[in-house]
Amino acid sequence: MNHSARVPDGNKTISDVLILVGFSYLNKLQILLFLVLLIIYLATLMGNLLVILLIKLNPSLQTPMYFFLMNLSFLEICFTTSMVPQLLVHLLVEEKTISIASCAAQMFFFNIMGLTEFCLLAAMAYDRYVAICRPLHYTTLMSGQVCALLAGASWFIGISVEVAHTTWTFSLHFCGSNRIHHFFCDAPQVLKMACADTTHIQILRLVVTVLFIMSPFLLTLLSYICIISTILTLPSAQGRHKVFSTSSSHLMVVTLFYGTALITYLVPKSGSTTESDLLISLLNTLVSPVLNPIIYTLRNNEVKRALRNTLKKSIFSYS
Repeated sequence: MNHSARVPDGNKTISDVLILVGFSYLNKLQILLFLVLLIIYLATLMGNLLVILLIKLNPSLQTPMYFFLMNLSFLEICFTTSMVPQLLVHLLVEEKTISIASCAAQMFFFNIMGLTEFCLLAAMAYDRYVAICRPLHYTTLMSGQVCALLAGASWFIGISVEVAHTTWTFSLHFCGSNRIHHFFCDAPQVLKMACADTTHIQILRLVVTVLFIMSPFLLTLLSYICIISTILTLPSAQGRHKVFSTSSSHLMVVTLFYGTALITYLVPKSGSTTESDLLISLLNTLVSPVLNPIIYTLRNNEVKRALRNTLKKSIFSYS
């Protein structure tokens, strides 16, 4: 697959190396941004790893809700790792280059994690719907086999769609500038380099948006409409609060994820500069992964109890 092409002056060619412009405009402030992002990245890794370890080590957390949460934490680790380490390196070096193969891999994994998370959050919303609206059938409807099937389907959708999307994108003929005005290989920015018709890829992206982004969103929304309707029918305020508390963490995570995604993709883009767009995109990719573990550990009594028990066992075994 040859991506070299003549540029308008007829003398230069695009090599197999691309330039991620990213936050070059910050100049010396890039060091400060590096330190901030490094702290956030390490906090994301440690927080999500802690959630995974707590669920694996505590039998009380071996339930469908925490099975999905463990998948979500693993997703968040992969999601940030797909682009933050590269960004950290680029904040320290002068030449912010990336090979076309690495660019394709980055876009592939980044988009897989995003698509899978949309589907996984819908599966988690369905779990909460069954637990609250159909509690007598919960064991049957959310058996271990069903949970594995829902999680597996989420991963399968993300991987299979991105195999087609990335393959089509990087089979295009690229010409013109090799500069990508972003801090990672974002699909719309990569497509701007194509000197061929991209209609088929745009149609694929539209279909994917409708089927695997809007549909999970609507399913999640419908689940919570049913959940809230059921909670409001409970006779006592204490009962309503107790039932709602079991879903509040997930509802906050869903709101955070969709809220940052909507800000990124629906806020009108600036006409002459991309600085504000880059900051919004950075917010979307970092805020949700680092806050999700905090939300689940601080607002969930079962997780806090499991954390205390694990710490006690560790201290006693060390003693």
